[in-house]
Amino acid sequence: MKKINLPGIRIVTISGRIASGATTLANNLAKELGWKHIEGGEIIWKASEIAKAGGCAKDTHKRPDVKDRQFEDYQKQLLKTENNLVIETKLSGFCAQGIDGVFKILVVANDKHGKDQPGIRIDRLVNREKSTIKEAKDEILHREKHDLEKWRRMYANNNPKWVYWDEKYYDLVINTFEFDREKVLDIALKAINLK
Repeated sequence: MKKINLPGIRIVTISGRIASGATTLANNLAKELGWKHIEGGEIIWKASEIAKAGGCAKDTHKRPDVKDRQFEDYQKQLLKTENNLVIETKLSGFCAQGIDGVFKILVVANDKHGKDQPGIRIDRLVNREKSTIKEAKDEILHREKHDLEKWRRMYANNNPKWVYWDEKYYDLVINTFEFDREKVLDIALKAINLK
């Protein structure tokens, strides 16, 4: 498929809490644009490889801070220099602040009152990963808690209210609780002036 160039947009970042729909949107958007899709795990491993370091734990709290700094540096390098790329990581929108040519999308799974629906996200993870409910709860509730603890310390001066899903960091917020994957893609395409 031919790459579609978007005036003023070199990169689209997609961020969201675990099982909020970020991967689905990133895959669909990259396919529609003919762009490369890079997700967080790839960046973590590439950053480790660049630093000539060993493996990197998926659980944020088990990773040394230096690994997160390598991840952040490599991600920022991509954000500043690459073109025709969809980057999907929890922190990509946050890391892209002040970088030209980056359109930042946040996906959430909130009810009509704006409250996150962890039960929906757990159910999605069970279906996607074929994991048990206990494993999915662990992934969503515990891993998310550890992510926030570490990143609040590293990026927000231990501010207990800081979250990477704060809407102020994004150009577009899409609620996947309200829309199916086709509509979510349609909203994103309209926002980047493709439809």
